[in-house]
Amino acid sequence: MARLAQTAGLTDIQQEILSTVRDFVDKEIIPVATGLEHRDEYPQQIVDGLKELGLFGLMIPEEYGGLGESLLTYALCVEEIARGWMSVSGIINTHFIVAYMLKQHGTQEQKDHFLPRMAAGDVRGAFSMSEPGLGSDVSAITSKAVKDGDEYVLNGQKMWLTNGGTSTLVAVLVRSDEGHPEGTAPHKSMTTFLIEKEPGFGEVRPGLTIPGKIDKMGYKGVDTTELIMDGLRLPADRVLGGATGRGFYQMMDGVEVGRVNVAARGCGVAQRAFELGVSYAQQRHTFGKPIAQHQAIQFKLAEMATKVEAAHAMMVNAARKKDSGERNDLEAGMAKYLASEYCKEVVEDAFRIHGGYGFSKEYEIERLYREAPMLLIGEGTAEIQKMIIGRRLLEEYRFQG
Repeated sequence: MARLAQTAGLTDIQQEILSTVRDFVDKEIIPVATGLEHRDEYPQQIVDGLKELGLFGLMIPEEYGGLGESLLTYALCVEEIARGWMSVSGIINTHFIVAYMLKQHGTQEQKDHFLPRMAAGDVRGAFSMSEPGLGSDVSAITSKAVKDGDEYVLNGQKMWLTNGGTSTLVAVLVRSDEGHPEGTAPHKSMTTFLIEKEPGFGEVRPGLTIPGKIDKMGYKGVDTTELIMDGLRLPADRVLGGATGRGFYQMMDGVEVGRVNVAARGCGVAQRAFELGVSYAQQRHTFGKPIAQHQAIQFKLAEMATKVEAAHAMMVNAARKKDSGERNDLEAGMAKYLASEYCKEVVEDAFRIHGGYGFSKEYEIERLYREAPMLLIGEGTAEIQKMIIGRRLLEEYRFQG
C-alpha cells in the first residue's frame, strides 16, 4: 500500500474492500489502460470484472442486493480506480448518482423495480442535466415534458451524457409546467424522469435517439453522447418520486455525490502522476546522478506529495460529512475545486519531470496529461464551485451589525 493518501478510522471491511479494488486496479486496469484509451475502446472486460466484484452495488442497500456501503467507501474505491484509469471511474460514477437519487427520492415501487438490477450491474445508470446551449446555467433548460392523459411527452436535446450509449437507465432533468403556473421560479418547475432504453446508438426506443460518441481530447473509452427526445412517451410512474417539480433538488442532491466522486478521481489521477514522476526521477540520470537527487526535482516531488495529501484529506472530509446526513455542499465544493486544481498541477509537474518523454504516447503520463483537464469542468467548473463556496461562507459568517 502506498504511503501517501492514507485514511484513518476505516473498518476491517472497508480496508478489505479497498485492498481488493487496489489489487484489481494493479493487475487488470493499469497494464491495459493506455492501449484501450488510445483506441478509444470501451473496457468491457474491466467492467465485467467490476460487476463480478459487486462494485455496481457498493452503495445500494443490502435489502436490494447491494453491499450497503458508505459514500466514503465508494469515494476511496473511485480514488483507486481513477489511479488506474479515470475513464473506468466515470463508468460507475453516473450509475451511482442515479442509484443514490433512487434510494433517496424514488417511490417504493421505483426502488423495488430498479435497485436490485442496478446492484447486480444488469441495469446501468446515466444522468443528464446539461444541454447544448446552457452550460452551467441549469435554470435555462429548454427540454420539456407535457402531460398527455396518463403519459408525459418529452421533447428536447441533452448534452454531455456520460455512458449515454452503454446505459440502460437515464435520469433526465426537463422542464414540466404542469401544476406550476407561469411565473414559477425555474428551479421549481423541473422534473426528473427515469427513462429505460436499450444500449447502443441510434434510436434506442421510440422517440429517443442516442447519436454516436463525442470525440474527446481525453477521457476516452467511456462513451459521452448527446440525447435527443422527439415525442418520447413515458408513463407517469416514471417521474422520480412520483411528483413533478422536485427534479432540480433531486439532481442537486445527486450532484453533491458526483462532486465527491470527481474529487476522488482527482486524488486518484494525482496519486498515479506522483507515482510515475517519483519512479522516473530515480531512473533518469543527468550530470552523473539520478535526477531525483537534484534539488529542483526534490522540490517538485515535495510539492506534488503535499498536494496529493491535502486533496485526499478534503475529499475524505466531504464524503464523511455527506454520510453523516449533514449538508455538505460547502465541503463537496471545496474538495472538488481543490482536488481538480491540484490534480492538474501534479500531473503537469510529473509531465515536466519526464521531460521530452512525457510528450510521447509510449509513456503513461501523456494520457494523464489529457485526462486531468476534464476534472476542471466536470460536475461544475471551478468558477461554479467558488460561487457555491462563497455563498455558503456568507451564510455561515453573516455580519451581525
